[in-house]
Amino acid sequence: MNYYAGLDWGESHHDMAVVDADGQLISHTRVTDDASGLTQLLAALTAVKRSRRSIPVGIETSRGLMVAGLRKAGQPVVVLNPTQVANYRSRLAPQRKKSDRGDARLLAHILRVDGDAHRPAPSSSPQASALREATRAHRQATHTAGLLARRLRSVLRDYYPAAATAWAHLPGGLTRPEARLILTAAPTPTRATRLTRRRLEALLTSAGRTRLITAEATRLHELFHARALRQPAEVEDAMGRHAAALLTQLDATIASAHTLWTHIDALAEQHPQTPIYRSFPGMGPLLAARLLAELGDDPHRFPTPRNLRAFCAASPITWASGTSHRVSHRRKANPILAETGHLWAFATLTRSPGARALYDRRRAAGDHHPAALRRVYARLLGSLHYCLRTGSTYDEDRAFTASPEPEAEHGT
Repeated sequence: MNYYAGLDWGESHHDMAVVDADGQLISHTRVTDDASGLTQLLAALTAVKRSRRSIPVGIETSRGLMVAGLRKAGQPVVVLNPTQVANYRSRLAPQRKKSDRGDARLLAHILRVDGDAHRPAPSSSPQASALREATRAHRQATHTAGLLARRLRSVLRDYYPAAATAWAHLPGGLTRPEARLILTAAPTPTRATRLTRRRLEALLTSAGRTRLITAEATRLHELFHARALRQPAEVEDAMGRHAAALLTQLDATIASAHTLWTHIDALAEQHPQTPIYRSFPGMGPLLAARLLAELGDDPHRFPTPRNLRAFCAASPITWASGTSHRVSHRRKANPILAETGHLWAFATLTRSPGARALYDRRRAAGDHHPAALRRVYARLLGSLHYCLRTGSTYDEDRAFTASPEPEAEHGT
């Protein structure tokens, strides 16, 4: 007899329901979110079937201590998309209703009816899982730093336009160390006019600049002393305090991102698959770490290159109904993989002759820039799948030989 379990998770408690192959409710258990709760869940599963590891558990999240505990205990966990679960709800009752107990039973029914359509969560190593957490935190920190920098620029434009444009032509703009240090020393135009060339040179040196210090100090000195519109003194002081507060947040966010990157680099260096990822053209240390973290290192997760391309949003979706036929790219996908793939494919155009040739062919065939990059991304993923399966590093000649390209795509 086959059994299926559903776990409706919450912050303080979890509900688990177990149904048999006929859909009959066998047991219902409510436990707390702690170690004793996990013990009760495992005992409830064992009471249903001695070989509890044959009972899949459906849940709507892949995170949390309870999920980690179930997986550590060897219990198969199937992560179900919450949107799909919501669509299933109307199959059990025409009137939409919701309860923790009912949701647990619904999750169990999904596995019973369509279990073949849902795969168990991948068995990535703790090292790969740790890398995923670190890279996601780093990505969030860098995005937050960009948001804070844009907010700072918006404030500066209203009372301190010289500072808003002083570093706009340089990589990083207001996030540059010298920009943040000088603005901390002079958050208002009045205080900026008190900075001498020697003081500016000292600030630039303290920020880590090593070239053209005198020329840069002269440029900034002239810019800060140029005639410009000014806010009233009281307003200028208040806006300066606002900018200083944003600078404090920006400095802390950039520092945390740097700390996270140091940890990411150490984790990636220890992973055996890192040399394979970094052997690909255009694959810098950060992109390699992000891709490895999101794909994981479960050798059975992607049986074929097609599975890998679909997961990474590099293969198209076909809509065919009657006389209607449309092919477009996947819009519902892991945003980190979609972003990483775009950056990776774009970086290969100047580092891989084969990638450049493929891109040019697709552009000549009528593909727009994003669609052509997805072609390159799909080909690179096929090579990555082969390299991970065989344990070999990237070979340009083998990656772009005269072989059929990945499935056609006519989207933008």
